[in-house]
Amino acid sequence: MQPTDRMTVIKKFTRDALKNGGLSYIWIGSNFYVVSVDAADLEVILKKCLEKDNIVRFVRKVIGNGLIFATVPIWRPRRKISAPTFSQANLNMFAKAFAEQSESMVKQVKSTFGDGAKPLWKYMATFTFHSVCETALGVKLKVNGNTEKQLMESFDILLKLLMTRMAEPWLQLDALYKLLPQHNNFEKNKEIFRSFVSEIIKEKRKKIKENIKTDNDNTKVTKSFLELYIESSGGDRGCTDEELLEETLVMLFAGTDTSAVGLCFTIVLLAQYPDVQEKVFQELQEVFGDSERQVVVEDLPRLKYLEAVLRESLRLYPPVPLIVREINEDTKLPSGVTLKKGCGFMALIWGLHRNPLYWGEDAEKFRPERFLEGHSRHPAAFLTFSHGPRNCLGYQYSMISLKIALATFLRTYRVLPRHDNSGSGEVDQEPMKLSYDIMMKDVDGFRRTRWGSVISVCILRACSADDGAARAARGREAADEYISASAAARSPRNEV
Repeated sequence: MQPTDRMTVIKKFTRDALKNGGLSYIWIGSNFYVVSVDAADLEVILKKCLEKDNIVRFVRKVIGNGLIFATVPIWRPRRKISAPTFSQANLNMFAKAFAEQSESMVKQVKSTFGDGAKPLWKYMATFTFHSVCETALGVKLKVNGNTEKQLMESFDILLKLLMTRMAEPWLQLDALYKLLPQHNNFEKNKEIFRSFVSEIIKEKRKKIKENIKTDNDNTKVTKSFLELYIESSGGDRGCTDEELLEETLVMLFAGTDTSAVGLCFTIVLLAQYPDVQEKVFQELQEVFGDSERQVVVEDLPRLKYLEAVLRESLRLYPPVPLIVREINEDTKLPSGVTLKKGCGFMALIWGLHRNPLYWGEDAEKFRPERFLEGHSRHPAAFLTFSHGPRNCLGYQYSMISLKIALATFLRTYRVLPRHDNSGSGEVDQEPMKLSYDIMMKDVDGFRRTRWGSVISVCILRACSADDGAARAARGREAADEYISASAAARSPRNEV
């Protein structure tokens, strides 16, 4: 089954569940799963059934028993160790790194003007990968360096191989899989990733023992997640190197693609909804004016509309569109259905976030104001970061990173929808074509595909190199001229 076919299946089961009181079902090989888009049912399962479905055993072949995918007996003590590392004080330390990496990303976008169309994904994935490496490992990678390229390529290959194996029952037999070329490819790329992190752990251990300050003096990020985790676990008497490796790999896997996907979908939506983008820009003007100062963590509470935009984007396009749990005892749901021990339960986040029962008749519409209206909703109606005891510990980490990146990007650029191929100058309003490989993505890196059906993003500089109060106004005038220009006058050098 191809990644695009998986999204077709997700959409089908969303329709089926919405027609049948919030529930549907699916067989995957010999395994039976109940599929739900009902918040009350989902809340019960996510609070009561904490064991991940057996399908995640394939992810464990890469990251071991890292927090997100660990069995419950391993998860409980590690959650207690991890929780203090995500304190607000520690997260605030990371804000400086996010801001610097955001500025680097903006410069990378600028440097490619004139090179023709580029996928938005390339820039956002690089930003998130570098940010996670710096905050989780305390390592600053060189942009476009060999290490970065090798790690990101291996990461992408591993995700695709994992999803293919999880989705195809015949590939789940270890004896058979080891005979296939995919197995060698999997092992090779797994070793690249694990070796990189293992060497960093050894170096950190050594420097901590020697009491050497390992962080750059010109940054507020004085400790990485790895160092904080070592301290929280009890130092040398705490976690083993293998346990540290597993938890660090979880940070890399969970924090890279999810954030990049969230950024890309948000930017594409802003291109499609210029009125929303204008409101975001006005809010940024109120907070930053014409200054070019770096975004700091104290700015974030004032960016209320930007946060609403981000939440609405994550609602419509959750990076992880489903969660799967194992039913370990007979469980009666609020809907009246009793789940039998041994079956699987699929929390269909994609469908839940489009359920009119919680989001209104305009649930399919991008309308950020719904998060500012103060309407009460079921606490499990928004599941981008899961729910219950095993919810995402990195929720605030992710939101800080995303808000800083978007604020930095949108202070510099206005985003426009790419025009169709007909030469008419009309904006292509056809929906994106989605795929599902562990994360939900656009099939072509968030740019126009060969089908011509995917909204891409055309990025125009909204700032000049000069200082002064007229700077922003000149940029916006240039953007307006660009919008109204004929198709023939639209130069590809401004497209990314």
